Amino acid sequence: MKNPFHVMLIPTLGCPAHCRYCWSSEPGSPVMSIGVVNEVVEWLSNFPEDRVTFTFHGGEPLLAGPGFFRQALPILSGGLKRMNPDFALQSNLWLMTPELASVLAEFHIPIGSSIDGPPEINDLQRGQGYFDKTMKGYEIARAHGLQVSFICTFTAQSVKFREEIYQFFLEKGFTLKLHPALPSLRNKNPEPYTLDPEEYGNLLVYLLDQSLEHPGGIEIMNINDLVKCVFFRRGTVCTFADCMGSTFAVDPEGSIYPCYRFIGMPEWVMGTVYDHPDREALARSDAWKRMQEFKAYVNEHCRDCRHIRYCRGGCPYNAMVPTDGQIAGVDPHCIAYKRIFDEITGRLNQEMQEGFGMESMGLLQGPRRPSKPGIMSLMQRMVSR
Repeated sequence: MKNPFHVMLIPTLGCPAHCRYCWSSEPGSPVMSIGVVNEVVEWLSNFPEDRVTFTFHGGEPLLAGPGFFRQALPILSGGLKRMNPDFALQSNLWLMTPELASVLAEFHIPIGSSIDGPPEINDLQRGQGYFDKTMKGYEIARAHGLQVSFICTFTAQSVKFREEIYQFFLEKGFTLKLHPALPSLRNKNPEPYTLDPEEYGNLLVYLLDQSLEHPGGIEIMNINDLVKCVFFRRGTVCTFADCMGSTFAVDPEGSIYPCYRFIGMPEWVMGTVYDHPDREALARSDAWKRMQEFKAYVNEHCRDCRHIRYCRGGCPYNAMVPTDGQIAGVDPHCIAYKRIFDEITGRLNQEMQEGFGMESMGLLQGPRRPSKPGIMSLMQRMVSR
């Protein structure tokens, strides 16, 4: 279950991989000390939430080593017991060992890893040998009972092979989470790989069709989340949710940011765990105020959009990249979001009308849309979970 309160811990920005579109790794990055972990506990001890999820992200968090996790996990789970901590980890798995897997398994930590499809497509984007190293770590993780799902980054190049990539995940039985290659405020590495919003919209519709046509197949997490957004009429994943004040990220040296994507940019520091700031103190930071500006911008410029309740203008970070950090637009993937939300709501409305026999009563106007896979069965599966 996803907890609404989320703290991302970045043990290091270092990473042994050299993915061509990466914007977040930083050679020579320090590694988080256990002292910072203790300060995180002190910082959050006065927050009112009764549940929290800690996600270890990076860089490559496993660079911190088994000793770090052997100490950090009990400190967080014991020191914040009243918050019922859950944990997650994002890793390329290159550094997974039986020792590390045992430590993570003790705390039942689900792992998100990254594979961009079959070896020839993946290694073209992520570097020669990446696929085999990740699969080796995957086997160790699975042997210790750890749950592993995969993020697949679609780029301007790999989206041309969407059928081959989907078939790879389907044959392997891997849970799939889609991630479009995105530009960054930190560097220009991703720009040649950035996925066009219209292509992204087409990809989402394609994956919606695949999810519906293969109901017993793999889980496509994005499609599930998008359907939940429409059903519950609110954002259920960070891209579409009001994340301000419910999501924070802590860098290796204890600085607090509104999201891990801002780490490394001093102008986005909200405070430090050593000062134990409460929400009121964090709200006085310039970073918090700029995020609030985005909310106000969305309220004004998206007020006539029928999807505003569960889209909220998309990701504020994405929105700021084209304008060098200024608030002057919504997430550039708005085109894709409208496309997929229109598709989901359109299919749902048609099914409901046909279900009530409105067609036979002559209440449907205009030409009938081509038959497409239904959406209500997928919604029912979502609600039943």
